[in-house]
Parts: sequence; C-alpha cells; structure tokens
Amino acid sequence: MKKFVLVENVGQTFDTKKGKFVALRDIDLSIAKGEFIALIGHSGCGKSTLLNLIAGLTTPSSGLLICDGREIAGPGPERAVVFQNHSLLPWLTCYENIHLAVERVFAAKESKAQLKERTLEALELVGLTHAEHKYPNEISGGMKQRVGIARALSMQPKVMLLDEPFGALDALTRAKLQDELMKICDKTKATTVMVTHDVDEAVLLADRIVMMTNGPAATIGEILTIDLPRPRKRLELAHDPRYIDCRAAVLEFLYDKQADHKQAA
Repeated sequence: MKKFVLVENVGQTFDTKKGKFVALRDIDLSIAKGEFIALIGHSGCGKSTLLNLIAGLTTPSSGLLICDGREIAGPGPERAVVFQNHSLLPWLTCYENIHLAVERVFAAKESKAQLKERTLEALELVGLTHAEHKYPNEISGGMKQRVGIARALSMQPKVMLLDEPFGALDALTRAKLQDELMKICDKTKATTVMVTHDVDEAVLLADRIVMMTNGPAATIGEILTIDLPRPRKRLELAHDPRYIDCRAAVLEFLYDKQADHKQAA
C-alpha cells in the first residue's frame, strides 16, 4: 500500500520556565492511504503532540512530516481535526456549523446549491438530518460530536485526525459513536489517525495500534497490526480469540512493559 503520511525522525521540544522539555524523540511512522491508526499510551506520552504535528498545528523541532507527497508546513483543509471538545459555534445551528466549513473549502469553485448539498450529505452521513436547525445547546453531547465529525468530513479531507473525540461521553453513547465511526470510515475510506486511552476502542477501530512509551522524550515503543476482518461487529469480536490476543498485547505493553519503565525512571 502507498505511504500516504510519513513521519520521519521527528522530535518535539518545548521551551518552559524550567528549561527545555523534550516531548517526543525519534518518531518514525508511515501510514497507508485509507488506513486507520490508533495512538495509545499513558498520559503525557505525546499522543496529542504527535497528532498536532500531523495536523500542522505545531512545527517539529526536528525531522520531517509529509502528507500525500507534500511537506506538512501548517494546517490545511486536506487534514481535518476533531477534538474531544466539539468546538461548535453556539450561535450557529448544526447545519450552519457544517456549512461554514464547506464554504471555506469549496465556495470559490462551487455554487450555493452545491455547498448546500455537501452540507446536507455530511449531516445525513452521521444521521443528523433531523437536527439540522437545532443549536448546540439543544442537542446531546453525542450529537455534538457527530456534528464535529460531519464538519470534518464535509471538507472531504485526505486525512481525518481525531483527538479522543469520545472521551467525555458515557459508555453507551461512546459505543454507539464508535460503531458509527467504523461505518463512516468503511464508506469514505478516509485515512484516519485517532488518539485514545481506551484499549477496546483502539482494537475495535484500528488497522494498527501505535503504542507510545512514557514521557518525557516519548517515542514509539511497539506497533501492533490488528488482523481482524471488516466490517467488525462488537458482540462477535468480544469472543474472538484474535481480538482477545490483541487486547492482551496492548494491555501488556501499557501496564507491564511501560510500568517497569516508569519505575526505573
């Protein structure tokens, strides 16, 4: 498969009142087009920092990041980000929040009718056609996150970047949105990178799980390929020996190998 996103020997150092803080070091990662990558690790391991680097929201202290053959030098519509905080504008309806993004990307080359069609298609993709005229304070937390995902998808990004988008939701809502995200990714074939603390979420959704070592100076410890066929069904996987083995491998890395490193430090 073609290497679509490349992270080559990337390091990230921040200036603090106490001096230099090395957040990431020696990060090498290649992501194929259409692949779903989950970034997992303990708090402070640089997961979100790496996601922000791919998004172009921060500039690496060293190394190089490439997306679709071009160096990542800043934010761009080909890389859409969905945060844990949905970041919806409260004075705009669900439709208007999505339409604003559509306008920014496509207004110069498409008609108003085409922009409207794109917006409605994004709402339909996340099952929110019925809520297009509602404001953020009139819908649930799960629906807000769906609007955030719809807004990202409406820009037809080459890469979708998710920073714990379901972290603040209750377990049932989270599970429902995980299932919806799987369906969306299967349909759109979007290249996706997702930060998560949830082992089950990572195994359920990802093609590969990138496990980060503890910070500071975190790096990639192991990469686990999830050899489970798609489409994936949650209840069937719960008793699948391959799913159980993958889950155990991630848990072993996080709570055995990395626990030892933490104690040694």
